[in-house]
Amino acid sequence: MSMDVGLKRELEEKVRAGERLTREDGVALYESDDLAWLGGLAHEVRTRKNGDVVHFNVNRHLNMTNVCTASCAYCSFQRKPGEKDAYTMRIEEAVKLAKTMEGENLTELHIVNGLHPSLPWRYYPRSLRELKAALPSVSLKAFTATEIHHFETISGLSASEILDELIDAGLESLTGGGAEIFDWEVRQHIVDHRTHWEDWSRIHRLAHEKGLKTPSTMLYGHIEEPRHRVDHVLRLRELQDETGGFQVFIPLRYQHDFVDMKDGKVRNRLQARTQMATGAEALKTFAVSRLLFDNVPHVKVFWVMHGVQTAQLALQHGADDMDGSVVEYKITHDADNYGTPSKLTREDLLDLIRDAGFRPVERNTRYEIIREYDGPDPARRDSPQPMRV
Repeated sequence: MSMDVGLKRELEEKVRAGERLTREDGVALYESDDLAWLGGLAHEVRTRKNGDVVHFNVNRHLNMTNVCTASCAYCSFQRKPGEKDAYTMRIEEAVKLAKTMEGENLTELHIVNGLHPSLPWRYYPRSLRELKAALPSVSLKAFTATEIHHFETISGLSASEILDELIDAGLESLTGGGAEIFDWEVRQHIVDHRTHWEDWSRIHRLAHEKGLKTPSTMLYGHIEEPRHRVDHVLRLRELQDETGGFQVFIPLRYQHDFVDMKDGKVRNRLQARTQMATGAEALKTFAVSRLLFDNVPHVKVFWVMHGVQTAQLALQHGADDMDGSVVEYKITHDADNYGTPSKLTREDLLDLIRDAGFRPVERNTRYEIIREYDGPDPARRDSPQPMRV
């Protein structure tokens, strides 16, 4: 749908004046089919906030168990106790595996698990403590708000006490998962655990009060509509007004379950009635999110979920961060059939960022700069420009 010229101009003026966009503005932006205009506007905002920089960090993902009491409709990762490929690592195993990931100046370990029905609460702080002892210079970014809520149930402790203990054990940031789409109209069809907006926001608010910075996420491209995406971002924006604790917003593209069929099961129950978001829809989601979420400094594209080319294009549709050199990412690689590599090295990442016309900057979990790199080679082209669709 083409947008009324007057409305287009009005939105441009608002964005350029730094005025906050409304819910109606967000819905109108999603209705526009002028991706070049949307991308250009989001790119202006991204450049104002982050210049020509693309941030990245060198991280690894560690999933200590895939056993989960929940059966969320979109999830291919979870297994029930006793299933053939269900696993739970002993802490010693997790530490041993983490030690093998240490090379390449690893700066972050990203830890997400299933909601295991019988692992004791003590397993979790102890695992952090032992991982921190084995990898003292690596930041531990661990657990979703859903997991923290689960820990409340199994431990009898409050989220505040749980976070205190995990921070003491070495936790530096929560992960952003468990958010999916907050609107209940959608959520009741896709989520099979007890952690909804009220608890997700309560737990992140607590984490922010304790000095943790956390990421926020949105799972898009399944059964939700654009208005649900707008609502999701505005809830996060309001919480950010209150706490200032979100460092980054990460739109995550919902995946169909392809690889998993090897055991004869399609665990993704949404698959029969959904299509994955196209590249253009992904870019629109990045652009509108950047324009609406005016109080979060960074927008990250997770290349594992979007494919490398769409990830490069997202960098000029509002994103300024490309998630790091992940060697193995089980949760979506159990649901991915479009040629995305499961590994990118630091050099690969530097090449991709420069190829898109940007200057790579390596950061740590708290977005402190570790190292700045040269930008695109001026000899390669007259004037490196961000890629255009």
